[in-house]
Amino acid sequence: MKRNIEKKVKGNKAIDGDNVHLVRVLSKRNYNDFDPILMLDSFDSTNYEDYKNGFPFHPHRGIETISYLSKGKMIHRDTLNNEEIIKDGEVQWMSTASGIMHEEKFPKSNRLLGVQLWLNIPKDNKMDHPSYLNIRDNEIKKIPISGGVLKLISGNYKDYSGYKSKYLPLDFYVINLEKNNKLILETKNDQTVILFSLLGKIKISDEEVDEKTAVKLSNGDYFEIESLDENIELLVLKTQRLNEKIAWAGPIVMNNEKQINEAFKELEEGTFLKNQN
Repeated sequence: MKRNIEKKVKGNKAIDGDNVHLVRVLSKRNYNDFDPILMLDSFDSTNYEDYKNGFPFHPHRGIETISYLSKGKMIHRDTLNNEEIIKDGEVQWMSTASGIMHEEKFPKSNRLLGVQLWLNIPKDNKMDHPSYLNIRDNEIKKIPISGGVLKLISGNYKDYSGYKSKYLPLDFYVINLEKNNKLILETKNDQTVILFSLLGKIKISDEEVDEKTAVKLSNGDYFEIESLDENIELLVLKTQRLNEKIAWAGPIVMNNEKQINEAFKELEEGTFLKNQN
């Protein structure tokens, strides 16, 4: 059975961090529809003033942040003593779990283009040890497809395997398709399938989707992607719903208000960071 579009959310311009201009696509208002993806922000600018100040040190707890850069550079520093940089086509994957402080800076580039998404952590694992990983360009399998290439960030595609997500199953593909091409992707019927059109207008199962739009598909065994009169870059996320109640305040995502209050109390008292070794 073919999957069709069930939900569609087009991003809006926003400002976050230290005056970073971005496109906010998924947030609190629609997290239940896109569970377990809580937030999705997209960056797309050729103006250094839009992002030069980055995101100064700030806390997180209870989520994994996954940053993919199609173009540009991002420097990450955190309280686990990681200091890493990613560039075109690479990924930063941070499991904040019990808590971490980090910053993200963007060196000047011809174009900053990419996304950061928040993946929820199951309630039984929210206070696990935090961790951080860079996925380098040479670690990402680039699989030829008709009219383009599929980059396998995590999970599986046919007989290929990528990074294994720590808590939730997540097949994460970046698909670059030249104009006027069609692709069929198979899925398991019970998977949650979320797509994001990073570049170009695209047709998904016969429905046109504008650039910078997230869609959730209905259940089914496959779906169709068709590029129109321009090359496209599409993110494909195949996962499972968590169906857990959440409490969300700023950079902290837990399961009830008591846990949220505890987290902010610990931030005030200087006891927020745990499991940092």
